[in-house]
Amino acid sequence: MNSARKIRYYIFLRDVLILSVSAFGGPQAHLAMLFDRMVGRRKYLTEEELIELNALCQILPGPTSTQTITALGFKVGGPNLAYLTLLVWMLPAVSIMITAAVVISSLQAKGISIGFTKFIQPMAVGFVTYAAYRISAKVVQTRTAMGLMIIAAVISRFAGSPIAFPIILIVSGAVTALKYKAQPMEMDKKFKVDWRNFILWGVVFVSVAVLGAITKERIIILFENFYRNGSLIFGGGQVLIPLLYTEFVDFKDYLTSQEFLSGFGIVQALPGPVFSFASFIGALSMREYGLLAQIAGGLVAAAGIFLPGTFLIFFVIRFWDQLKKYRVVKASLEGINAASSGLVIAAAFLLFEPIPTNFINVSMLIGTFSLLMFTKIPAPFIILAGLAAGFIF
Repeated sequence: MNSARKIRYYIFLRDVLILSVSAFGGPQAHLAMLFDRMVGRRKYLTEEELIELNALCQILPGPTSTQTITALGFKVGGPNLAYLTLLVWMLPAVSIMITAAVVISSLQAKGISIGFTKFIQPMAVGFVTYAAYRISAKVVQTRTAMGLMIIAAVISRFAGSPIAFPIILIVSGAVTALKYKAQPMEMDKKFKVDWRNFILWGVVFVSVAVLGAITKERIIILFENFYRNGSLIFGGGQVLIPLLYTEFVDFKDYLTSQEFLSGFGIVQALPGPVFSFASFIGALSMREYGLLAQIAGGLVAAAGIFLPGTFLIFFVIRFWDQLKKYRVVKASLEGINAASSGLVIAAAFLLFEPIPTNFINVSMLIGTFSLLMFTKIPAPFIILAGLAAGFIF
């Protein structure tokens, strides 16, 4: 590897690290920061490519923002850089969540105050609102796209099941695929599908299920539980929460309800992937086996929840550039991108719904949006200001 490429990869991983410690607000807010740093500043890819990549990740199961940033690492430097990207992106939040679990178990604390984060939630909605504006302004150029965006926003706002999200994207893509004749012809369209990552995902899925059933070892069962959930969940970390609660609190009784809710409160105050909450549960699930077992449980849970989506996006991303050359696929991107912007709009409403509608929260939302829209203040500084205000007031 030549020195120029090494420097480029180092800068990319440094950017990922900065995002991992400053990207508050969930997948949609993460997307806004990706636009700012990875597209606007570094130009690793275009806005259209990032929108397409994010829409592709929303169709697949797993953590959307993690898949998007890992796939970006793949495009910049191949699979080795992509795996390093995944580690750099997840480790800060995972480390904090494992530490929190160890502290809670050792002190037998049932509640942790995070009152200083009270301004972060409306600010996060401001980030999401800005992301919705950026995406819709870029991809909604026709009446069809506008209609699909509105329909997607309304349906996803009131949908009761996470499976609705990939269905919305697929149906929207099918609608605009009918306009394929308007796309230019492409001659060299042949491509070969590399099935290795898909086979790897399936082999791990079956193997850990069988191994867990045979050995009954809790550490293996934990990996299987999280790998299964990570393979089947659409809609991001918020959708994962009720499933984890049912499995680890109600069914297995590894955590108390109060411990679970304390951990969930902590992860809401952290930057990075919400799926890092799995490491908190994994660590507490192993507390009876000692400190090292707790750390191992947290790392195994993190590996289990993040790897399925990584394997699947690596499978698809290898032939995505060739696949989208087909006129039908190219035409479908109009609908997929429009629906994707609709999902972000709906997310802004859904995230703001549980927040008390008072002057301060509304002001924080509008103020955050305005700072992002009309100034060049870096996102981490905006978040740090919100945290400082929480400490003061």
